[in-house]
Amino acid sequence: MTILVTGGAGFIGSNFILEWISKSDETIINLDKLTYAGNLENLASVAQNPNYIFIEGDIGDTSAINKILDQYKPRGILNFAAESHVDRSIHGPADFINTNIVATFNLLESVRAYWSNLSSAEKNNFRFLHVSTDEVYGTLDKEDAPFTEENQYAPNSPYSASKAASDHLVRAYHHTYGLPVLTTNCSNNYGPYQFPEKLIPLMIHRAITGGELPIYGDGQNIRDWLYVTDHCSAICAVLENGKVGETYNIGGWNEKTNLDVVHTICDILDKLQPKSDGSSYRSQIVFVKDRLGHDRRYAIDANKILSELGWKPAETFETGIANTVQWYLDHQQWIENITSGDYRDWIKKHYAA
Repeated sequence: MTILVTGGAGFIGSNFILEWISKSDETIINLDKLTYAGNLENLASVAQNPNYIFIEGDIGDTSAINKILDQYKPRGILNFAAESHVDRSIHGPADFINTNIVATFNLLESVRAYWSNLSSAEKNNFRFLHVSTDEVYGTLDKEDAPFTEENQYAPNSPYSASKAASDHLVRAYHHTYGLPVLTTNCSNNYGPYQFPEKLIPLMIHRAITGGELPIYGDGQNIRDWLYVTDHCSAICAVLENGKVGETYNIGGWNEKTNLDVVHTICDILDKLQPKSDGSSYRSQIVFVKDRLGHDRRYAIDANKILSELGWKPAETFETGIANTVQWYLDHQQWIENITSGDYRDWIKKHYAA
């Protein structure tokens, strides 16, 4: 028995692989094209594990995908592969269209051909799980109910629009061809191995290196925060017991403003690694020009996955953020290895005052 994970060297994908190998003896194949956010160092602890296979490649490369499917015959595919940062999509949307739409289409075509040639029993057991985002639903006002799986799609950035398109493709391949698909839409993930362009690792990294902590606009944008290992356990639950053709929203039940998140990080660092001058890390906070089209609030209603599959997050925001800050303090060499000159130039470009 084998499963194929695409984008497994990224933040969520690598955490999923680490969790999977710790709990299963089923072979897992990691296909990743190793863009800036893909980091095999995340998976160094399992690199020699006989149940782990890494293949460098692109989900849009039809011949490579066909070869993998023919050779390893996976019983399931988990599609984490995506361009995933809103800021980058604003400055360079083409990569998002190519990966999240065109390459996902190519992957679906290969998977459809592979699945069509399986035996009846293998067809029934096969699953294609597509990992997506709550951003496809658009934005909420403060008083609005959280997103359910029935919310109309209303993406507001090139990133979320490209993910919405991929979700629609996955749905269409089930409706038209019968491909046994599952889709998950998650809220903001955080935790170990997250590339420090996203809010939480960015703030931790810049705080401990003495940099300014740039917060968009007034800092009152609200997100629902989901610890990454909770997300991984939810994906396992959907893969094993989810109803074919269904969508499951995965959330942490932790709505926080961006400013509250940064204040929490600063307060934890004040205790764990006090500054030599006695000042708080909060003194490093600066407010910068707001992001174009910045959605005001995301919130997930995760009652469906709770009622149908019995899943709920194990971590509170308080436990998850404490674990995360400690992890980054303990792995500063990991951060140094990935924050190159190109990364510093990117920070200047996106957070210019």
